[in-house]
Amino acid sequence: MKVIFFGTPQFAANVLENLLKHKIQVVAIITKPDRPQGRSKQLVPTAVKKMALTQMPHIPLFQPELVSAETFTETIASFEADLFVVVAYGEIIKQHLLDMPKIACINLHASLLPKYRGAAPIQRAIIAGESATGVTIMHMVKKMDAGDIISTVSIPIGQDQTFPEIEASLCQIGSVALLKVIRDLEKGSSQRYPQAHEEATHAPKIELENCFLNWNQPALALHNLIRGVTPEPGAWCYVLVKNQKKRLRILKSKIVEHSSSLAGQILSYGNKGVVVACGQAALQIITVQLEGKNMMSAEELTRGIPEASFTFLIEGC
Repeated sequence: MKVIFFGTPQFAANVLENLLKHKIQVVAIITKPDRPQGRSKQLVPTAVKKMALTQMPHIPLFQPELVSAETFTETIASFEADLFVVVAYGEIIKQHLLDMPKIACINLHASLLPKYRGAAPIQRAIIAGESATGVTIMHMVKKMDAGDIISTVSIPIGQDQTFPEIEASLCQIGSVALLKVIRDLEKGSSQRYPQAHEEATHAPKIELENCFLNWNQPALALHNLIRGVTPEPGAWCYVLVKNQKKRLRILKSKIVEHSSSLAGQILSYGNKGVVVACGQAALQIITVQLEGKNMMSAEELTRGIPEASFTFLIEGC
């Protein structure tokens, strides 16, 4: 069965690698164009492109700006694919492409649909404090993440697990589930069932402003935000360091029971790092990155900055 694979980030690259390891006939790979990154604005290839060029240079690789553009349609059609497999590609695919493969166009999505449709399902599930998440493999339709479900697999979310840990687990179970679905489709034994659209929730892209830590919120909400957006873009707040306002990224934390009602107050500062009061309970800060500095432990931070010279600011003031 001839497969065209669409994907962009490392999650998709790992899934693609597993398909090839199990001898799935991938006849073409489509990923997003190289994008400028960093201060130098140097063009950086996608994770899928990097992996494809190093491990499977014989497979044709394409990077259209818009995959659904009419100028690219003939290129895709020329492969006469049986199946399109889409994993975190980063573009809504139009109907004329969805209708093109002989068997189906399927998508691996990192949530238990219909919950968390959209670009950031893993992060949003962690931020919301969900106790479980999973992957869904579905038939694609023009509406985002709304197609009939073929298969779902779930995993628990630990109270202190971060985005990279959950993503790795979902990639592993998703790769296995996708392989089974492809083989079932090839045999004609795949089943499908519609989503409960009335139960749908959405997971829009995480923006930097979504990651601000407001100390008036409960410690649990802030802890969930930190672990959901680590390592990028990273949860952050403002602090005063020697009377200079700086941005502090917090990359790891732990909830501490405390009855202080003064949000943003430093409760502990020293050998055990930093503990700060929240709207409810308190947060022990374990790993940080101060503006202009490398990532460090909170304990290292306290050794370099006297407590009298360090203050948390509330609500970005």
